[in-house]
Amino acid sequence: MRELTYGQGIKEGMRIKMLENPDVFIFGEDVGLFGGCFGVTSGLFEEFGEKRVRDTPISEGAIIGAAVGAAAVGLRPIPELMFVDFSTVGMDQLVNQAAKMRYMFGGKLKLPMVVRLPSGGGVAAAAQHSQSLEAWFTHVPGLKVVYPSNAQDAIGLMLTAIDDDNPVIYLENKTLYAVTGQVEDEVKPIPLGKANIKREGSDVTIITYGKQVYDSLKAAELLEKDGIDAEVIDLRSLYPLDKEAIFKSVKKTHKVVIVSEEAKRGSYAGELAAIIADECFYECDAPIKRVCALNTPIPFSGNLEAYVLPNADDVVEAVKSLF
Repeated sequence: MRELTYGQGIKEGMRIKMLENPDVFIFGEDVGLFGGCFGVTSGLFEEFGEKRVRDTPISEGAIIGAAVGAAAVGLRPIPELMFVDFSTVGMDQLVNQAAKMRYMFGGKLKLPMVVRLPSGGGVAAAAQHSQSLEAWFTHVPGLKVVYPSNAQDAIGLMLTAIDDDNPVIYLENKTLYAVTGQVEDEVKPIPLGKANIKREGSDVTIITYGKQVYDSLKAAELLEKDGIDAEVIDLRSLYPLDKEAIFKSVKKTHKVVIVSEEAKRGSYAGELAAIIADECFYECDAPIKRVCALNTPIPFSGNLEAYVLPNADDVVEAVKSLF
């Protein structure tokens, strides 16, 4: 075992595949010599050169469009946008081209591309640089969506995403880049659609991903002091979704709390709640609760941002409301 940061895990996953396959390359704003806005690609420019770690103009539409074209002719591009918020500029290329082309061409075309999108708040980056937009991507047929919470999963999911012949949205939480974790010496690819039970419990199921895994685990510790045994599921893969793991847990605990950093209105958390209500309703002994950010743009002020975003105390309060 060794210790890596979340950011180093992302980089290692990309580096492994770049060493294996010359068709894998990275491009985006300042990903080259500068090493990326958050330092994730540092060192890759020196190792692989400017043809495989390429800086681009400030045009997210062009970045995603170039990735679609490169993937369509057989390469395996990894475009990085500085913030998930800027995916709005490249959404036409992503939603109307990347997600649709393989289907429209009867499967004769492959679109192997991994779009890296730093997401979430917590770094005082204000309203245009702090959003959580996973609901947008999981809504679009043709896109796969992953969201690792730790270095080990960051590597394993990246390995799988790069090898996938479909476009994969790879979400990264900005506050986790420097968080360290134990990583196996040889990390194996993690299949998409396979959740991880971070903590087993018998009284309530907490379903989450990304940074909220840590908030949920902290909440579980606090709840344990009050005699409530919480199970915490880290989804890792938002689509495809591990419904089997979710339903198995719900049938054991009969109570559900879903935790995400998104604004609650129109959230992916709402989709999860709907799936459980549709397919596992009679196993639920209480309403399905969601813990999300408030329905407001993310403030720049640190105190206000902390007020808007969900935390462990919010999870504890939601769980206790079910008993």
